[in-house]
Amino acid sequence: MGPLTGVRIIEFAGIGPGPFAAMLLSDMGAEILRVERPPKEPAQDDAYRYNVMNRGRSSVILDLKRAEGRAAALRLVEKADAIIEGFRPGVMEGLGLGPEECMRRNPGLVYGRMTGWGQTGPMAKAAGHDINYIALSGTLWAIGRKGEAPLPPLNLVGDFGGGGMFLAFGLVCAFLDAGESRQGQVVDAAMVDGAAALATFLYGMRAEGRWHDARGKNIIDTGAPWYDVYATKDDEYVSIGAIEPQFYAQFLSLLGIAQADLPAQNNRDGWPLLRERFAETFRSRTRSEWQLVLEGTDACFAPVLSPQEAPDHPHIADRRTFVDIGGIRQPAPAPRFSRTEPATPHAPRAPGADTRQALQRWGFEPTEVDWLCVNHIAIQNTAEDK
Repeated sequence: MGPLTGVRIIEFAGIGPGPFAAMLLSDMGAEILRVERPPKEPAQDDAYRYNVMNRGRSSVILDLKRAEGRAAALRLVEKADAIIEGFRPGVMEGLGLGPEECMRRNPGLVYGRMTGWGQTGPMAKAAGHDINYIALSGTLWAIGRKGEAPLPPLNLVGDFGGGGMFLAFGLVCAFLDAGESRQGQVVDAAMVDGAAALATFLYGMRAEGRWHDARGKNIIDTGAPWYDVYATKDDEYVSIGAIEPQFYAQFLSLLGIAQADLPAQNNRDGWPLLRERFAETFRSRTRSEWQLVLEGTDACFAPVLSPQEAPDHPHIADRRTFVDIGGIRQPAPAPRFSRTEPATPHAPRAPGADTRQALQRWGFEPTEVDWLCVNHIAIQNTAEDK
């Protein structure tokens, strides 16, 4: 089930954007085998259950520091359509599992590489995190309120938007090409590149003179009073995005404010007064009271819901945007498909829970699996069976 049914991918276990890309592809029906490192000591808890980005995949443990483990990994690569790896440049090559060696075994292989700085460039091998990648790309600069420091938007822009999503997109593009050319290629997905691409619109607006580099002075960066969040009587928050004139007019009407008594919508000199009036008005009622007035209208309104509240909102619930998997409520696979709707993913598996079964599914004989396990090159985790 799902549009990627039949696609087989080897995921070398990592953190953050690599697993997120694998989750997206697995959610769409791809069969993904997650290759884990041997644990330093046996796991004593079920913490793996909460790493929900690992859902939907089988898990094996291979010791890639040993020649036999690397040989086993290369045999898996021969059966795969793609690889996902998220190590610093050169690490996979050092293991003998770089693109050249893998594509020698499998010429049609798509080799997906997830890094922060990219495979090339002066900073390619330096350490970093989401905040650094979006800072260097120019994207972090634009996020924040007037007179305040840039505000890191969690790790959504670098790790997941500019990283994992772009890797998944790149892999699917390469799958389409390989289907025609029968040739694989390397997908170099860098968070610094993806974060820059997410801000493409901004560079066009700057060139036109419609975007100011100073934070909090533009329409969608909290500069405009009709595109912002406001506190309500009960200290909750609501969001407003009434950009278009007709939506702005309805917004004012539903708030009970006469447009004639206010500065023009796009008169920047009048924005402080507008903000003051809107803030005062929203403080006069609770969030739920404003929902009764504004929700579902063209005023471009939505309550600011917590992660606890969001799944139970009538619209979110109607669309089944969240699902329960393994007793944990989490976002459902997205987007939706009219014909090849994916199945609900299974819960994350304990590292190595599928070692024996998965290796056999991917072409190893039972006697070979026995030998690998007896010699601790492959490890079968039996924690879930207890």
